[in-house]
Amino acid sequence: MNFSKAKWHAESTDQVLKKLSTSLNGLTLDEAEKRLKIFGTNIISIEKKYTLWRRLINQFHNVLIYVLLIASIITASLQHWIDTGVILGAVFLNALIGFIQEGKAEKAIDALKQMLPPQAHVTRAGKNLRIHANKLVPGDVVLLHSGDKVPADLRLIKSKDLQIQEAILTGESLPVDKSSQAVPEDVALADRFSIAYSGTLVTYGTAIGVVIATGKETEIGRISLMLANVPKLTTPLIRQLAVFSRWLAVAILLFSFAIFLFGVFIRQYPVDEMFIAAVAIAVSAIPEGLPAVMTIILAIGVTRMAKHRAIVRRLPAVETLSSVTVICTDKTGTLTKNELTIQHIITGDHHYSVTGSGYNDNGRILLHHQEVNLDAHNDFLILVKAGILCNDASLYKENESWHLYGNPVDGALLSLGLKAGIDYKDEVNLCHKIDFIPFESTHKFMASLHHDHKGRAYIYVKGAPEIILEMCSHQLKNQQKVFIDRMFWHSQISELAQNGMRVLALAYRPTVAAHTNLLFKDVEKNLIFLGLIGIADPPREEAHHAVSQCQKAGICVKIITGDHKETAFAIGKQIGISSHHILTGENLDALDDVLLAKEVNDVDIYARTTPEHKLRLIKALRQHNHVIAMTGDGVNDAPALKSADIGIAMGLKGTDVAKEAAEIVLADDNFASITQAVKEGRTVYDNLKKLILFLLPNDAGEGLSIFIAILLGYTLPITPLQILWVNLVTAVTLGVALAFEPTEKNIMSRKPRDPHETLLSRFLLWRIIFVSFLFVLVMFGVFAYETKQGATIGLARTSVVNVLVLMEVFYLINCRKIYDSILNREGVLGSSPVLISIGLVIVFQIGFTYLPFMQMIFATKSISIGAWIALFSISFVVFLIIELEKWLMRIISNKK
Repeated sequence: MNFSKAKWHAESTDQVLKKLSTSLNGLTLDEAEKRLKIFGTNIISIEKKYTLWRRLINQFHNVLIYVLLIASIITASLQHWIDTGVILGAVFLNALIGFIQEGKAEKAIDALKQMLPPQAHVTRAGKNLRIHANKLVPGDVVLLHSGDKVPADLRLIKSKDLQIQEAILTGESLPVDKSSQAVPEDVALADRFSIAYSGTLVTYGTAIGVVIATGKETEIGRISLMLANVPKLTTPLIRQLAVFSRWLAVAILLFSFAIFLFGVFIRQYPVDEMFIAAVAIAVSAIPEGLPAVMTIILAIGVTRMAKHRAIVRRLPAVETLSSVTVICTDKTGTLTKNELTIQHIITGDHHYSVTGSGYNDNGRILLHHQEVNLDAHNDFLILVKAGILCNDASLYKENESWHLYGNPVDGALLSLGLKAGIDYKDEVNLCHKIDFIPFESTHKFMASLHHDHKGRAYIYVKGAPEIILEMCSHQLKNQQKVFIDRMFWHSQISELAQNGMRVLALAYRPTVAAHTNLLFKDVEKNLIFLGLIGIADPPREEAHHAVSQCQKAGICVKIITGDHKETAFAIGKQIGISSHHILTGENLDALDDVLLAKEVNDVDIYARTTPEHKLRLIKALRQHNHVIAMTGDGVNDAPALKSADIGIAMGLKGTDVAKEAAEIVLADDNFASITQAVKEGRTVYDNLKKLILFLLPNDAGEGLSIFIAILLGYTLPITPLQILWVNLVTAVTLGVALAFEPTEKNIMSRKPRDPHETLLSRFLLWRIIFVSFLFVLVMFGVFAYETKQGATIGLARTSVVNVLVLMEVFYLINCRKIYDSILNREGVLGSSPVLISIGLVIVFQIGFTYLPFMQMIFATKSISIGAWIALFSISFVVFLIIELEKWLMRIISNKK
C-alpha cells in the first residue's frame, strides 16, 4: 500500500474511502494491526545526538591544538616535564571553556514529536474507541471536536461548522473553515479545505475524517525530514578561522622545521637543544589563548543580547549577525501581533476607526480622528450590540490579563464592545439567546434569536458580506430604515479587502415575542443591514521603525508568508516594505531555479508559500552571496530557520519546533529586537578584530625573537615556558577586556560585513607586522642591555618578560580604537574592564617576578624598582609610536 502520491484533497469522499479500503464503521481490529506493521507507528523519529564525550572530543578538533599536542609529546620525550605540563594545561583549559559554552544540541525533530497528541478518538469495527495516537494507521476513521489537536493527516468525510487553526503550518492568522467537499488538485496547501493536518488545532465545530498519512508521511513529518536533511552551516567567522588556522599551522610547522634543520646542520647545535628551540618557536607563534578568549567574547555578546530580549542558543550566531544582508521574515506573529483586531467600522452614517489591539479593553473609538461620545451614535451602538449577541466566545480578565475562549473573530467583537464601554455579560443577560443557527462554511453566516425583558424579540446575523447583503432589503440611515444602497456597500467591501482586512457584515430585524425557533427561512430576506467591520492582524507598533533601521544598515527585509497576497501586501505597505511585484507560491512553482535566482533580489513580498518555497528562496538568495537571517514562529518555518545562516524564532508565540531549529530566540516576540541584535553582532565582530589585532603581534614578536636568536647563534631572550605564561596570562586578562568594548559610533550606518573578506585585511596585517617588529626590537634591546651590564641570563630574561607584558598593557589601550586616536580621557580611562585587567596582570607579574615557587618554575629573578621604571618608560614610548603610526595611516587614508 502506497498512498503518498495520492491527491486526497481532490478526491470525493467515496473515492477516498474506496482507495483506503475502509468505511465509516472504520477498520477491523485485525486490519488495523496489519496496517500498523506495514506503515509503522504514528511518530516522528528523532535524529541521533552527540554524546557528552563526543562533544568534549570535538573541542580538540583544531589544527592549532594538534600542533600544541605534538609539541607536548616532543617535550615529554625530552623529559621537559614542566614544559609538557604547561602546554597540556593550555590545551585542556581551551577545551573546557569550549565545552561549557557550546550551545544545546539540535532538538527540532524531538519538538515536532511533542506536537502529536497522545490520544485520538477513532471508530473501529463500528465502535467508538479512545486509543493512543501513535497507533493510528491510514484508513482509520477519526472523530474531531473543538479543542482537539489533529492526530494525523485526515481527509474530512463529514464536518459541521469545523474551523481549524493552521497558523503553525501555513502562517495564516485566521482559523480556516473546513469542509468535506473536494477542492481542485493544484491548489496550495493552505487552500486544501478538505484536509485536516496533523498537529493543528480544532477551534470550532466537529468532524469525521479518515487517516490518509501518519508519522513521517504527514505534512509535519515531511518537515521533520527536511529538517534532518538541511546541512548544518558554519558561520563566516568559523570558516575564516578554519582557513586561518590551517595556513598558520602549516607556516609554523614549516618554519619550526626549517629552524631545526638550520640549527643542527649549519650551526651544529645539539639535536635535543634544537628540538626544544623548534618547540619554542611553535609554542610562541601559536595564539593558544585565542580560542578561549574568542569564546568568552562571544559569550559576553550573548549576555548583552539577552538584556535586549534576544536569547542566543548557539554562540557563533552572535558573530553571523554582523554580516547579515537579508532578513526573510514571516508575517503572522513576527511582524504582526497574531491577534485579530477590529480597526474599521462602516455604518450607513459614518466611517469609524478603532485604536488598540488584542483581546482587551484598551482602545478608543474615533470619528474624523476625534474620540466620539457613543451615546450620540446609535448607528455604532446597535452594530456593536449585534456583534456581542450573535457570538459564541467568552472573554474575561484574570490577574490583569485578558483571556479569550472561542473563535478569534468573536473575541474581536467582544473586545470592540469593551472598548465601547459595553460589558458583554450584561448585554447577554438583558437580551437572552433563545435559539441560533451556527456558522457553517456552506452558508457562511451565523444567526441568533434574542428576547429582552420588555417582551421584544430580535434576530441578529453576522457573516460574509456578500451573503449578508443578499439577505437584506433595507439599511439604517440617520436612524431610519431606508432601501439598501448595494453599490455603496460593495465599494466599501472592496476597499477594506484591498487593505488586507477580513470583512464581516452584520444585520438584524425585529420579530414577534412568540418567535422561539430560528429557521433559515427567517433570515433569508428582509433583514436590515447594520454595517461592515474590518478585521486585521495588525503590525506591531515597533515593526516599521525596526524595518527602517535594518534598511539603513544595508539589510534588505523580505516578507515570506503563507497568508493571502492582499494581506501580505497591506502589512508590507504599513511597515515600509513596498513591492509592486509580489510572487505567490503558484508563481514560484512556475519558475525554475535559474529564473527564481534572477527574480529574487527584486521581489520583497512572497505570499501563499510552503516550507519548500522558503528553502528555494534561501537557495536563490545564496546565489547572490547573501547572508540570510530567517525569522518565524510556526512549524512551517522550521526548515528555513535551520537552513538560513541564522534562524530567529519568536519566544512567546513560537512553537518549540521553531525555537529548537533557530540560533536566536526573541523572548518578547519583538521584531525590533532584531535590530538591536544586529547592532550587538556587529559590536562583537569589531571586538573580535580588536582581539586578533592584540594577540597576534604578541605571538609573532615572541616567535621572531627566538627565530632571530637562533639565526644569529644568540642566547634565547625568553624561554618557551615563559612565553606560555605571557600568552595565557595576558589572553585571559587583557584580551578578555576587549570583549566589553562599547559599540562604535554609526555602527548601524555601515554596510553589512562581506562574509568573504579575509580575516586579516592589508591594514590589519601591516599593523601586526609593524607592532611585532617593535616588540622584537625592544625585547632584544632590553636583553642585550641587561647582559652587557653584567646581569645573569635569568635576570635579563625576567626583564624581557616584564617589558613584553608592559608593552602589551599599553598596546591593549592602543587596540581600543583600531583607526582612531586613543589619546584622550575616554580612550585611556574610559573602560573599567581594561583598567581592572591591567591591575590583574600587574599583580600576576609581581608574583611571577618575586614569588619563590614561580622563580623556581619559570627561572625568574627579582628586579629593582629602578628597572621597573625603565621598563615602564620604554613601553610608554612604544605606545606613543603606535599612536603616531595610526595618525599617519589616517592622513594617508584621507588622501585616497
